[in-house]
Amino acid sequence: MNATSDHESASSRTRSMLWNSKDTRHSPSQGCGADLRKEERKSARWEKWDECSERWGRLMIAAREGDSCAYEKLLRELDHWLRAYYGRRLPHPAAEDARQEALLAIHAKRHTFAPSRPFGAWVVAIARYKWIDRMRDAARSAALSLDEDIAVEDHEEAAISAAALDQLLAHLKPAQETAIRLVKLKGLSIARASGATGQSAALVKINIHRGLKKLVALVS
Repeated sequence: MNATSDHESASSRTRSMLWNSKDTRHSPSQGCGADLRKEERKSARWEKWDECSERWGRLMIAAREGDSCAYEKLLRELDHWLRAYYGRRLPHPAAEDARQEALLAIHAKRHTFAPSRPFGAWVVAIARYKWIDRMRDAARSAALSLDEDIAVEDHEEAAISAAALDQLLAHLKPAQETAIRLVKLKGLSIARASGATGQSAALVKINIHRGLKKLVALVS
């Protein structure tokens, strides 16, 4: 009886050890495999970007030496890349405008590209500046509209302004941001905003005034 019990106990311990050993062997490797695949994909993207950067650099150099075919190919590839770049950052109509502006800027500033520097960094800087310009213009319009209580009717501008305002409002004090969101964006009365925030009506007005003043200063 005891021998049988000891045998069953030993078998149970053996199965437990094998199970734990199996978990130890496979679980970490699965995690490492996922991390490895993620790193490989990331590495592949960077390698692809480096290849594009080098190819675009060569095309730009050839274009500046008078190769019109190289320049046409460069602009076609950049047009495709810019479409994706702005498509992730702006509403469709605004993305199209930014893409065209960036292409014009690339053409106008092509003489500033230094062959000794990566072309990718040069073109990303231009694309980013054009994106920031669009956001800044929208933020300025939105801030002034809030200050003057003028509604933004254009859907494209409203979409950009919403994103720009979120970035701008993050620079305000929490009390100012809350007061502006409740009264200027959600349309609550001063009294209801006061009740929702616990601020006095006078303080709500002060926070709105100071917050709007700072918003306009940020985009001026």
